[in-house]
Amino acid sequence: MRRNYRLLILLSPVILWLICFFILPLISVFIYSFLERGTYGGVKWHFTLENYQRLFDGLYVGILWRSVLTAFVCTLICLLVSYPFAYYLAYYKPKLRNVLLLLVVVPFWINFLIRTYAWILILRTEGLLNSLLAFLIPNFQSLELLNTPFAVQIGLIYGYLPFMILPLYAALEQMDLSLIDAAKDLGATSRRAFWNVTLPLSLPGILAGSLLVFIPTVGAFITPDLLGGGKVSYMGNVIERQFRTARDFPFGAALSFMLVAIVLLGTILYFRVLQESESSGNEI
Repeated sequence: MRRNYRLLILLSPVILWLICFFILPLISVFIYSFLERGTYGGVKWHFTLENYQRLFDGLYVGILWRSVLTAFVCTLICLLVSYPFAYYLAYYKPKLRNVLLLLVVVPFWINFLIRTYAWILILRTEGLLNSLLAFLIPNFQSLELLNTPFAVQIGLIYGYLPFMILPLYAALEQMDLSLIDAAKDLGATSRRAFWNVTLPLSLPGILAGSLLVFIPTVGAFITPDLLGGGKVSYMGNVIERQFRTARDFPFGAALSFMLVAIVLLGTILYFRVLQESESSGNEI
C-alpha cells in the first residue's frame, strides 16, 4: 500500500500534465464537435450531429483519402530507406556508428519551419536543383517541382525520416546475433536468415517507426502549406482553415476528432501486432 502511494506521488506530475494538456483539451474538442457555428464565428450551445454528417461529403472524403495515402506512402518510403541504413548502423564500427547517429540527429537542432523553407529554395523554378540540372544538361527546361504533391511528399519524407531510423536502429542493435549464427548453422542462407530471424525480431522497431511517421504526417499542415502552395488540400490544412479563416470551430473540431479516431485506431492496431509478435517470439 505504501509502495503504491509512493508510486502515485512520483507519477503525479506526469498525470497532472496529461490531464491538463491532453485529456481536458481532447474533451473540449469532442464537446465543440457537437455544437453549432455562431453567426459571426464562435459557437452556439445547440447540440447537433450536422458536423459529423458533413464529414461524409465527397470533398472531405477525398481530402481525407489524399492525406491518408500521402502519409502511407511517406511511411513506406521512410521504411524502405531507413531499414538498410539502420541495419548498417547497428552492425558497423562504433566510431563510425556514432558519427552517423549524430548526422541523423543534427536536423533536430534546426527549426522544422526553417528546414521546410530550405526545400523551397531547392525545389523552386530558379532553385538549386534546377540550376544544377541546367548546368549538367544542355537545353534543360526547368522542372515545376514546387507547389505540387511531389514537393509535399519530399518535404514530409525528409522531415520524418529520423523518426523511422532511430526506432529501427534501437530494435536491430538489441538483437542477439547468435540467433542468426544458429540459423546459418541449421542450413539457412543469409537471405533466409534475414527473413526468418532478423525481420521478425525487428518488427517492434518497424511498427514503432511507422507509427511515429504516420501519425504526424496524416495531419501535417505546415509542409503541405509551404511546399504545396495551397494548391492541394490536405486534412491538416482544412482543419487549420476551419479554425483560423472560416471560424467554424465545431466543424474543425469534428475534423480533428476524426483524425484522433484514425490515430487511435492505428495505435490499437500497433499494440495488437506488437503483442502478437512478442508472443510468437516467446514461442520460438
